[in-house]
Amino acid sequence: MPPKAKITKEMIIDAAFDIARNEGAENINARTVAKKLKCSTQPVMYYFKTIEEIKKTVYEKSDRFHSEYLMNVDFEKEDIMLGIGLNYIRFAIQEPNLFCFLFQSGYAKENNLLEMINSEELKPVVSVMQNSMQMSMEQTKEAFLIVALFVHGYASIIANNSLEFDEKLVSLHLERAYNAAVLSVKEDLK
Repeated sequence: MPPKAKITKEMIIDAAFDIARNEGAENINARTVAKKLKCSTQPVMYYFKTIEEIKKTVYEKSDRFHSEYLMNVDFEKEDIMLGIGLNYIRFAIQEPNLFCFLFQSGYAKENNLLEMINSEELKPVVSVMQNSMQMSMEQTKEAFLIVALFVHGYASIIANNSLEFDEKLVSLHLERAYNAAVLSVKEDLK
């Protein structure tokens, strides 16, 4: 009889991530993860004492996946802020279950937008934007906050209501919001 395949913690995280991505995080439980891995629930509960612990770990993996997705911008061809904003909306369209898990499930570590903007996870995004916008970090964060609220609203409406995504129209709206945010922040300097 061949030896049983060893189930690792990483395999469990990957299986739970796949469930969150394809079926929604609310469907993560010991049975669904075990079924995906074709094993009993014992290895799942060996590595994770609670389902909540699995979900928090999958949330962190989802957050890293989202950050990588956002940063996939052609810096030569696109404005950084607009490219990241469009990627945020595209993410909501292409990964609606992960979008809802990340932004509408209550698993975020941050309690408000100011905490989010100052989080370690967002630092690379804000730093790239700061370099692109040639403003101080505080100005960049202020402009980012204005645009982020606009972009998140757009992405949420699309993700939750299956509205059609017209990239040309969304790009125009996003560019207007971006220009208005930058102008507003620069006007505050005067």
